[in-house]
Amino acid sequence: MTTSSIRLALTFVASLAISSAAFAAPPTKTGKGSVLTDAKGMSLYTFDKDTDGKSACNGPCATNWPALKAEASDAPGDGYTIIIRDDGSRQWAHKGKPLYTFAKDTKPGDITGDGFLNGAWHLAMP
Repeated sequence: MTTSSIRLALTFVASLAISSAAFAAPPTKTGKGSVLTDAKGMSLYTFDKDTDGKSACNGPCATNWPALKAEASDAPGDGYTIIIRDDGSRQWAHKGKPLYTFAKDTKPGDITGDGFLNGAWHLAMP
């Protein structure tokens, strides 16, 4: 194998590692403990009505609770999986639970969606 082939292979492997975790930032400490966040530091949430790795939040729900989108090139790993939504798009899940942001969270560290809709929405914890 030539040096350029090895370099290309290492670049490819590194890009896979980066793409699979590109959405996530280190958990953020809040008054409610450590919370999973997206790449912008926005809190992530789970929804009690989701079942078996399937999102129940579509249509108007998805306007208020945007899905944490996964790109076609993203690869699951380290407790994270990718589910297919009803519209065919890809969404990140953690420990089988689809992940969302909340439209009313305006800055990193906001956790205003926790307990929303009679307690059906929860902060995603590591």
